[in-house]
Amino acid sequence: MRLLYTLFWWLSLPIVLGRLWVRGRQEPGYRRHIAERLGFYSQQAGRKIIWVHAVSAGETRAAEPLIRALLSRYADHQILLTHMTPTGRATGKLLFADVSARVVQSFLPYDINWMIKRFLRYFSPQLCVLIETEVWPNLVAQCNRHRVPVALVNARLSEKSLKKARRLSALILPAARAITCVAAQSGPDAQRLKQLGVGRMIVTGNMKFDVSPPPQMAERGMQLRNCFGTRPVFLCASTRDGEEELILKAFSEMRQHDALLVITPRHPQRFEQVAAMIGARGLKQARRSALDFAAGLEKLPADVQVVLGDSMGEMYMYYAACDVAFIGGSLIPLGGHNLIEACAMAKPVLIGPHTFNFSEITEDAIAAGAAIRVDNPAELMRQAFALLADAGKRTSMGDSAHAFFMQHQGATDRTMEILELIS
Repeated sequence: MRLLYTLFWWLSLPIVLGRLWVRGRQEPGYRRHIAERLGFYSQQAGRKIIWVHAVSAGETRAAEPLIRALLSRYADHQILLTHMTPTGRATGKLLFADVSARVVQSFLPYDINWMIKRFLRYFSPQLCVLIETEVWPNLVAQCNRHRVPVALVNARLSEKSLKKARRLSALILPAARAITCVAAQSGPDAQRLKQLGVGRMIVTGNMKFDVSPPPQMAERGMQLRNCFGTRPVFLCASTRDGEEELILKAFSEMRQHDALLVITPRHPQRFEQVAAMIGARGLKQARRSALDFAAGLEKLPADVQVVLGDSMGEMYMYYAACDVAFIGGSLIPLGGHNLIEACAMAKPVLIGPHTFNFSEITEDAIAAGAAIRVDNPAELMRQAFALLADAGKRTSMGDSAHAFFMQHQGATDRTMEILELIS
């Protein structure tokens, strides 16, 4: 089965590279470092390497406390941090700018045997740490062949992903069984992973709870809030294609309100598209990219109804500046995004009906009084405006959200314990 999988990769490689080039029209980072995706490297790295793979921005942010713990524990090692997306790479560069001499970044090669072999021979990592869901059959097989222990940490597996894995069981099960150890986010995640044949398993919790909000982002959030003035602020965070139009329509249909809507699309290549949607609705907008913090922020004009958050790496700032936050990817069946950052900033959270990628943590937050689930865009706006009008309820939910965040910390330390056993 893995032979057929590899053949499929070979046949589809021209299409994959073509798609990479097309995506580079909107996001130029996809046209950079292409040689790395094919197993050719120029970075200079030391001979003691711990390799951490974080596919995109979310996984990279989740890996930050673990990477810093690894840097502290293994003082004579470098961290090789690999990604699949330019946003992941840019996020890593920003997060680890203070330790850039010890964190080497690269794109991971495609899952073709000879490319993975070149990668492993070039960097010779002593340990492979995969973040959340990134299990590639040839990668795991080649790590086993080169005697590189593989740990899957902060691991999660939804029911939907489990069903998909079962359909490809002849390919996925051998890879799952070959993983040295797994640190799962929750008990249900662990149970689903066990059904794939994973052997050594421990439930450590979610490392995203161990990510500390950057003080400078909280400070910028206060500056941004002062810029917004006294109006109530509703943030729609990490929205996805198909959601913004629903949100803008529901917002436009609300009458007699002075609330400010802030939208931060998940993917930067969609900033212009969302700006055009806002304009097409006849809503007056301002853009984060036009606000100069260095020069001092002026008060936002009173007729501005929507602020487009067209920036990366500033989610904590947006959460600090808002009164109520909706977590995107959940109004339409995309599985949602994590609500931990909003909880860390003590904000009331609204979440849509589709959260299968984060089902346990979402249900736990709702049970803790930190979040409210809504079924559709109209209900989203009704709940948001009800909270904006009720300071007592906002404070209560915000306190519950922060308590929820604090209660779930410690996953990084538990993960480090099992990594030290296999490294």
